[in-house]
Amino acid sequence: MDALLTLKLRLLHCGYTQLGAEWQFDGVISPFSRLYLVTDGEAWVWHHQQKFTLRPGWLYLIPSFSLSRYHCDSRMTQFYVSMLEETENGLSVFDVLPFGYEMPALEIDQRVFERLLALNPARSLQNIDPKVYDNQPNLLSFNQSGPGQSAGQLLETQGILLQLLSRFVGLQSDDLSQQAGARIQLRSVLNYIHTHLAEKINVEQLAALQHLNTDYFSRQFQKLLGIRPIDYIINKRLERAQLLMMTSSLTLQAIAEQVGIADIYYFSRLFKRRFGVSPGQFRKQGRQI
Repeated sequence: MDALLTLKLRLLHCGYTQLGAEWQFDGVISPFSRLYLVTDGEAWVWHHQQKFTLRPGWLYLIPSFSLSRYHCDSRMTQFYVSMLEETENGLSVFDVLPFGYEMPALEIDQRVFERLLALNPARSLQNIDPKVYDNQPNLLSFNQSGPGQSAGQLLETQGILLQLLSRFVGLQSDDLSQQAGARIQLRSVLNYIHTHLAEKINVEQLAALQHLNTDYFSRQFQKLLGIRPIDYIINKRLERAQLLMMTSSLTLQAIAEQVGIADIYYFSRLFKRRFGVSPGQFRKQGRQI
């Protein structure tokens, strides 16, 4: 629960929009989370190996760094929020708590979204393509208040985001419950990885945290999380790099060093394999908007 106590949510975008059949996007991986409240029409999203039908009167959560697809056959009207999460040790809140991804909306939820929009009128999206606004340069100012926003309005915005996210805690299938339990078992290991990404991390170090031999630890890690420890570490390094590219003006070399992959050529190769574009292309897309 230590990560939860230091959790801060930073608003990127919020708005109310009608989407049409042009809302068709595959292979989206974003370093921020999305919340939707659908008011009319229908569409669907796919993430975490599951298809979710977006229908009126329901709330939806798409966690950060989820491989996702978006599809609308006709039209859909929705409130939307995108937000970054921060914790003191860099551990994702989705690594320490079980979350569901859809739930019926309460009557108050629409008023909550309307209040959020009133507090942040200049945060609407100009482009519905998630692969475009994933790279917008204004993400560099994600931790700043909106234009003319008071300290009280900033705090109220933070409170609304926490309120909306809290609705999804503990709502999960049996499979997701098992995954959450696995992450709790490995909390010390995951915490170590997230706080030492700039350093060399080997499986022997992680096994020692669990007082296990290396081979047994590796088998247990893969059994619990479905991924080898070394691959998990690489994924987290690349996710941190993507976030730094979007929220800082650091050079690619500096970012590569900060995430523990100092060889820029190796870093570029890994990045392209994970996200489908090179680090340079990723940054260039943002500058062209």
